Amino acid sequence: MTFDTLQDTISVHFTDINLLHQAFYHRSYLNEERTIRESNERLEFLGDAILSFLTSSQLYKKFPQYPEGTLTNIRSSIVRTTSLAKAAASLSFGDLLFLSHGEEESGGRKNQSLLADSFEAFLGAVYLEQGIETVKTFLETYLFPEIDTIVQEKSYIDFKSLLQEVVQEKSRFSPIYTVTKSEGPDHDRTFYIDALNQTVVLGSGKGKSKQEAEQQAAKNALEKMGKI
Repeated sequence: MTFDTLQDTISVHFTDINLLHQAFYHRSYLNEERTIRESNERLEFLGDAILSFLTSSQLYKKFPQYPEGTLTNIRSSIVRTTSLAKAAASLSFGDLLFLSHGEEESGGRKNQSLLADSFEAFLGAVYLEQGIETVKTFLETYLFPEIDTIVQEKSYIDFKSLLQEVVQEKSRFSPIYTVTKSEGPDHDRTFYIDALNQTVVLGSGKGKSKQEAEQQAAKNALEKMGKI
């Protein structure tokens, strides 16, 4: 992926190419490239706010039947690191990142946090270049289609909290979560976790973070209990 290819792919062409580049300057790069004075962190700050607003607006219109709490949970699911990193990876944002040699060698181009940060920074750059309607169109193509999947799979539910309520209805114990194994390099690990009630395995899950794997384990337990 090149910057020209990216612009052609998404049909957004920058008049200020330096602004586009800035969206991909990781702070580590500034330590080695002294001519670059600003990383993508300020653009990330701006993009985060724009993303939250446009996602909230999209959900408000799409789901008039849902209360505020449910909309908040769905929004949290769509703007979380894993969702943004997935969208960024689909556009090969990792190829465009400007990284220090150390960050590069440690697998920074596949790091979910860096990918998610670059996605938000890119939104900030697009907003400054072409305005909020262009950002909205971009999100409708590359991120918002995930909303239907999130709602269908009910992945916006806090399965851990719900499992705790279910378990504590019958006992005074809270579920515990144990990592059974992990695999992959540090920048791209997969965790496997069991949810237990004392020594009884209630469910199992996996994910790219321990939190995600715990949620999947709790979901699996609730499905087995017929609670979702």
